[in-house]
Amino acid sequence: MSSGTIGAMDLPAGERSDATRWRRRTLLDLAVGYGLILIVIWTPAPLRSVLYFVAVGWVGFATWSSFDSWDAMGVRMKGFVSSLWVVGVAFCISVGAALLARRLQTLHAPHTPFRFVESFWGYAIWSLFQQFLLQDFMLRRLQRLMPDRRVAVLVAAGLFALAHLPNPVLTVMTLIWGVAACMVFLRYRNLFTLGIAHVILGVCVAISVPATVQHNMRVGLGYLKYRPHGQHHLNQMDHKVSTVAWVTAEAPTRRS
Repeated sequence: MSSGTIGAMDLPAGERSDATRWRRRTLLDLAVGYGLILIVIWTPAPLRSVLYFVAVGWVGFATWSSFDSWDAMGVRMKGFVSSLWVVGVAFCISVGAALLARRLQTLHAPHTPFRFVESFWGYAIWSLFQQFLLQDFMLRRLQRLMPDRRVAVLVAAGLFALAHLPNPVLTVMTLIWGVAACMVFLRYRNLFTLGIAHVILGVCVAISVPATVQHNMRVGLGYLKYRPHGQHHLNQMDHKVSTVAWVTAEAPTRRS
């Protein structure tokens, strides 16, 4: 070992044992939580609803039992202003994509501000929750298990994207966004700007990409079972489903 560097074998036996148990517990929390998410995604109703609450319960318990501080989790105002540029970039990208979709005649936004808010308010809440899953539940645990933060970022983004299979649009986008969001989080440690940017980008996909391509933002079994029923928009449940990538609504509401 180089001077000033302490490895696991340099620790006393008792501390090595505690460190091993700590790593095992971290790995268990992550593996069980992520495994439950995948199971929910690929489980049909009505069992899916039961497993959904099991998964939420496990994530909540794991977060509570390993809680450090709200500051460490990014639930704070510090870093908000300095990271607002992320929201600006997301907005510019979304405006450009929406203009292109309008030109290609694939833009299908709700017709009124009320319908827009009605369709996407739940999506906004779940976007922030998804950032919590990515940054706090996955990335921070992977950092504890992996010495290289760059590897932790890539693994977190990869797991995030895999949870959106087999949706090709969301899988590619979440891989790119996953890497970017993790890097921004490590720099500014703020969940709120990431949640806002996530909402903007997600809404952009929902209203710009044809439903026949992104299947109403569904993932897993819901993506495979999707059947178009004329012209329609995304309902609130569909937004919660795709954003968190946990469950899928069986039928979207029709656009009036």
